[in-house]
Amino acid sequence: MNEIKNKDRRDFLAKAAVAGVAIGAGTNLFGAANKPNIACKGWAAFDESGELKPWKFERRAVGDDDILIEVMAASICHSDIHTELGHWGKQIYPQVPGHEIVGLVREVGKNVKNFKIGDRAGVGCMVDNTDIATAGLEEQYSKNTIFTYGYPYPKEPTGISQGGYSDYFVVNSHFAIHIPNELSWDEAAPLMCAGITTYSPIMKYMKKGDNVAIIGIGGLGHLGIKIAIAKGAKVTAFTTTKSKIKDIESWGAKAVLVKSSDDLAPFRAKFDFALSTIPYEFEMEPYIAMVKPFGSFTLVGMPINFSQKTQTLNLASTKVNLNASLIGGMKETAEMAEFCAKAGVRPNIVKITGEQINQAWRDVVAKRARYRFVIDPKSF
Repeated sequence: MNEIKNKDRRDFLAKAAVAGVAIGAGTNLFGAANKPNIACKGWAAFDESGELKPWKFERRAVGDDDILIEVMAASICHSDIHTELGHWGKQIYPQVPGHEIVGLVREVGKNVKNFKIGDRAGVGCMVDNTDIATAGLEEQYSKNTIFTYGYPYPKEPTGISQGGYSDYFVVNSHFAIHIPNELSWDEAAPLMCAGITTYSPIMKYMKKGDNVAIIGIGGLGHLGIKIAIAKGAKVTAFTTTKSKIKDIESWGAKAVLVKSSDDLAPFRAKFDFALSTIPYEFEMEPYIAMVKPFGSFTLVGMPINFSQKTQTLNLASTKVNLNASLIGGMKETAEMAEFCAKAGVRPNIVKITGEQINQAWRDVVAKRARYRFVIDPKSF
């Protein structure tokens, strides 16, 4: 796994170097002919300090397959923090983070059939693919997919994809979904990453009536609880934060406060499925042991350097299917949004301004978020 990640990182840096040459030459290699770039305001990281600052920049002009979105809400994911701190590899700056984006369609390219001006649109972790015909239904696994920020992207004036902490956003229409009218902007934004990231493995590994463990109750975990319950599971949530117990119980789950691995012993082989959203390395063995033989334990929290440790003997003795999940394809993302709208699944959010982003990041790291910060782009 580390060998693969290192290769991916080398490939990224090589592509970034090419993009850097293009920027230095003042060239927008694939810009839409005779159309001006889109002037934007946003909040960007300029280094690995974790401090964001206001930034005026340009996005590419709307191409034939693109839509222009006026961003109405963008929410904060722990991935934003990991990325800009360099936890997942060196970055190119300035870089606008954010891959939970919703807003109104203000312009459509001439080839776009699935959106019209005035539609409600949402964008998650992907924005384009250089060979869309081969991307399939699980676009996140295509080698040609462009992710929402920090990815080498010669179409963009900055040479990399720029994320959603911004007032406007340009995306290939294939990588946008329609936002159901039942969802407010603030409710819809966190679904674009946190929603699909938890929904996808729940749909794959869980069935109605299962005993399910959700481990780590933050932005992802709290939606994991709500989605699993809405799908008919009996949910037990594991948290190290005492102040979250009442919230967990109010959502219909049993809450367990974890102070040490001893607190997990009574749950050995009790669960059909476990979903871990913990975004840092942790002692996995006591949690894995809570899953029944041949049940599944899925990791969706991605730690520093994407590295987790476990003992092979533990897996052999428990016979648990240990796996990790990324996000979900666009078809499944649209399905998730419709399900949440109809089933009443809503994130718990705190609305903030651009000036409050840096404090919100600190609160996320300190486990003080309750449970997703949603940024108002009108404050930029």
